[in-house]
Amino acid sequence: MSGDNAQEIVLALEVDDPVLAARLTALLGNVAGLRLGAPGEPASATVVARDPRTMPEDIALTQRELDVLALMAEGASNKMIARRLGISVHTVKFHVGSLLDKLDATGRTDAVAHAARRGVIEL
Repeated sequence: MSGDNAQEIVLALEVDDPVLAARLTALLGNVAGLRLGAPGEPASATVVARDPRTMPEDIALTQRELDVLALMAEGASNKMIARRLGISVHTVKFHVGSLLDKLDATGRTDAVAHAARRGVIEL
């Protein structure tokens, strides 16, 4: 670049796996017009790669709650979730209520948004 940083893209990496982080750094480190940002530096874009088996420590969801949450993210109704999981609508309502409490959400859409932001699910 000709000293003009206006065209430069600053990329942040948030990668749990140190081997993957090193590989991405090596691959992306020499791309023209792209600079890997320092930790905490404002970035134009962020690459996030987290182990899907890890969950934020302050959110303890059961596997069934994760199943219900995934179907909620797909837009499934309680009746559809019940059919897909082979449980009653009452049980689905119980799980949805539990999810709203645990995710500190005001509704189903809010719960999905909170979960996505916290890395519990990917959209």
